[in-house]
Amino acid sequence: MRFRTGLAAFAATALALPASAQTAPNPTPLYSLDTAQMLPSTDTDWDYIRLDPHGSRLFIARRKDGLTVYDVDRRKVIGTVANSAGANGPLLLPQYNRGYVAMTDGSLLSFDLKTLAVIERIRLAEDGGLNGVVHDPATKRIHAVVSARQTESAWFTLDAATGRPLGKTVFPFRKMDDPSPDGKGHLYAPARYDNILMRLDAETLEEQARWQIDCVQVVAVEYQPSTNRVLIGCRGDKPVFIALDPDTGRQLAKIPIGNGIDGMAVDEKRHRIVTSNGGNASLTVIQQDGPDSYRLLGNVQTRPQARTMAIDERDGRLYLVNADATFPGPDDKGATPAPYFHPNSFAVLTYKPM
Repeated sequence: MRFRTGLAAFAATALALPASAQTAPNPTPLYSLDTAQMLPSTDTDWDYIRLDPHGSRLFIARRKDGLTVYDVDRRKVIGTVANSAGANGPLLLPQYNRGYVAMTDGSLLSFDLKTLAVIERIRLAEDGGLNGVVHDPATKRIHAVVSARQTESAWFTLDAATGRPLGKTVFPFRKMDDPSPDGKGHLYAPARYDNILMRLDAETLEEQARWQIDCVQVVAVEYQPSTNRVLIGCRGDKPVFIALDPDTGRQLAKIPIGNGIDGMAVDEKRHRIVTSNGGNASLTVIQQDGPDSYRLLGNVQTRPQARTMAIDERDGRLYLVNADATFPGPDDKGATPAPYFHPNSFAVLTYKPM
């Protein structure tokens, strides 16, 4: 997902805070930048990042430079998956010793998770644009989701252990983001521009329930097993976090967050929910006092374009990535070109909890 920065909006928001908020004495730091490690890079864009479960390898989907593997403990690049230019969304499944990468050209690449050797690369979406891939443990299947289309969205379903294609499902929505499984036979799937969240049968992908979410652009969805709650992040002009009870459909909380959410992390040890917001370069930190109780702790400034995020379950560190960029002026037709990312300015940002 590409999102263009809006630092001016962030500054305006800060200036608009009420006097009582601006003069609160001795605010408690929530996260601090621990390291900013520069990596060799071209003028590449990027998308999702994933941390190896219970490990130290961070897989970074860089569209021109491929799937880069960075060791967060040693702070160095330790490999790149071959034939992975166009990487968009990685999935790591150590139980099968497999990794999968949704590619911008519509193919799905699979690789050996230990050696990084490519297993195969199969074409799924003929017109390109795989956005991400998720695993459902209840059915032992993976679902690769196509990015925006004019009138419909497609999912490709495969066997998680072998990568064998099992089918294709088409939904009547222009854009769907990655669903979140509950591990009990359901998938919670957002339809971004329709402001809808659906509960799907994990086996058949048939719709079981549908909720109209009280926000604009439902983007990020995480099912939280410990509370049986669905955590939702929305973009739009007034971006918000929403918590939903999937048993009743009741929306339990609505909290403002930063602009341009593209990532959400749940810190179970600290009972925090964090959103990474590329539009105004911030982390929004929400305290979860219980399944039905949420409160805003604050916003932490990050760096421009730092929008995708991974959490280290060992110590709660957050990893984000960004690069320096130039934003060109409009062309002769008035269209704004995509940003140009400066070579060798790509950085892995590590934020430690305070």
